Amino acid sequence: MKHMKTTLAGIIALTAFGANAQSYDENIDESGFYVGGNYGYLRVEGEDDFDDDKDVWQGLLGYRFNEYFALEGSFIDFGDYGNDVAGASTDGYTAALKGSFPITERLSIYGKLGQLWSETEYNVGTFNNDYDDESLFVGGGLSFAVTPNFLINAEYTVYDAELDAESAVEDIDDTNFETDLKQASLGIEYRF
Repeated sequence: MKHMKTTLAGIIALTAFGANAQSYDENIDESGFYVGGNYGYLRVEGEDDFDDDKDVWQGLLGYRFNEYFALEGSFIDFGDYGNDVAGASTDGYTAALKGSFPITERLSIYGKLGQLWSETEYNVGTFNNDYDDESLFVGGGLSFAVTPNFLINAEYTVYDAELDAESAVEDIDDTNFETDLKQASLGIEYRF
């Protein structure tokens, strides 16, 4: 009988805690600032051999207007890529609109559409120079809420970039590379 009372008291306590937690979740303000970071894999694809696989990291700052829409900015470092003959290093800033849709209480899908302002530093043989570019990007991912404030994200983003080394080496014919920078990354997000 004593074991049954203990079990019953435990069930009542868990039910009360669950009801309290549920009402807490319902009262969470979905708007506000967040910070985060992504680390992942970069694939550079183009119409030529200027192609490589490298790491990428990204720092994020955003503001959620509600459960569905946010405005997000970031600094992104695509790292170094290329080969022995021609190499480059690209970094830049982004601004994006982010739309989210909850699948469950903890799992959401999201999509991003934005602008990348980047600078690419080239070394082609012994010549060095840099090139500034503006390009669009689109991305999407899954977000899992570990707690109401701490999330883990998995994301895939494609940047429609133009890599132009013509100003660095004017006597090489094919120095304008239309390419995509493809980023697959895992990240964290903290909401204030």
